[in-house]
Amino acid sequence: MLCAEQTALIKGTVPLLESGGEALTTHFYKLLLTEHPEVQPLFNQAHQASGEQPRALANGVLMYAKHIDRLEALGPLVAQIINKHVALQVLPEHYPLVGSCLLRAIREILGEEIATDAVIDAWGAAYQQLADILIGQEEKLYHAKAEAIGGWRGARRFRIARKVVESDEITSFHLQPEDGGPLMEFLPGQYIGLRLQIDGNEARRNYSLSAAGNGSEYRISVKREPGGVVSNALHDMSEGTVLELFAPAGEFTLQPSKKPLVLISGGVGITPTLAMLEQALASARPVHFIHCARNAGVHAFRRSVDALAERHAQLKRFYCYEEHSDAASAPDAVGRLSERQLGEWLPADRDVDAYFLGPKPFMAAIRRQLKALGVPEHQTRYEFFGPASALD
Repeated sequence: MLCAEQTALIKGTVPLLESGGEALTTHFYKLLLTEHPEVQPLFNQAHQASGEQPRALANGVLMYAKHIDRLEALGPLVAQIINKHVALQVLPEHYPLVGSCLLRAIREILGEEIATDAVIDAWGAAYQQLADILIGQEEKLYHAKAEAIGGWRGARRFRIARKVVESDEITSFHLQPEDGGPLMEFLPGQYIGLRLQIDGNEARRNYSLSAAGNGSEYRISVKREPGGVVSNALHDMSEGTVLELFAPAGEFTLQPSKKPLVLISGGVGITPTLAMLEQALASARPVHFIHCARNAGVHAFRRSVDALAERHAQLKRFYCYEEHSDAASAPDAVGRLSERQLGEWLPADRDVDAYFLGPKPFMAAIRRQLKALGVPEHQTRYEFFGPASALD
């Protein structure tokens, strides 16, 4: 428990974090990944190179410092971190490594005049407080998954039973456990962690589960990213290849409700909405399914969603392509999804539950549009594929 003096010292660093937090976290990652290469598989190097990971951590550190005396104000951020950690198998022994590098980065970036011994001691106590919270909650999740029917702890070997090309960029992988045992259930919107070896180097990634569970296999649908080490390696794998999976995790899940459901996705952001769609259609709940893609060639799952719309009168689906030239696969709109167009596709009564995913600029635009169109902000939910960060 932090004393009043330590709390004051932490809050006093907030202005410095607001102006230089990214420089601090960039230096932190350099220290951590250079001196402790064993933790490199826990981090997406593309996110490091783009600066997305340091920016996300800087935002997280800033939020923690701002709310150090009332952690409940952090809202869903803690749950997001816990689930990401569990999906990648972050363990208690990783925390001291992170803590020591973070404290060094604070001192080396801020300097000894600002980062005094008292400030470093305060941040050490604050970090330990957060680490204890995360370790405790993560252990509860690890234990629950190990005890669940069909569940497990650590890595479990799966083979690629089938590959299905869904678009010019996206391929689905149907993964079955090598031991032939049952699989734990998961909630629509959750993801699995994947561990594989590429050219002798270990890599870990999270991928959304793109179909409702059936007890015998999981399906992920992966976009081949230009220069993406893991996505390209996966696309090049043949059926029968064995991968290691960590149990499903994630707090971005479809919540029980009788309100009309609006699912809005951009690009590969469609993947978690598919399992949500399947669950919603099992009830009488009205569903408006809106998907945006660059063109028909990269639009995955169009046929399957169209087939669902033919069988379920409660489902209305709308497609928007940035560019279009093929009359045989005409979308409902061409260009970027505008507020006016979104308003026409939403239910007339804006008392809906809206879930949206896709590239960050897309989600930022959708969030603004939904608010302007009168959808209650507390009834909108979204998740980042990469590091958790702010949309504002």
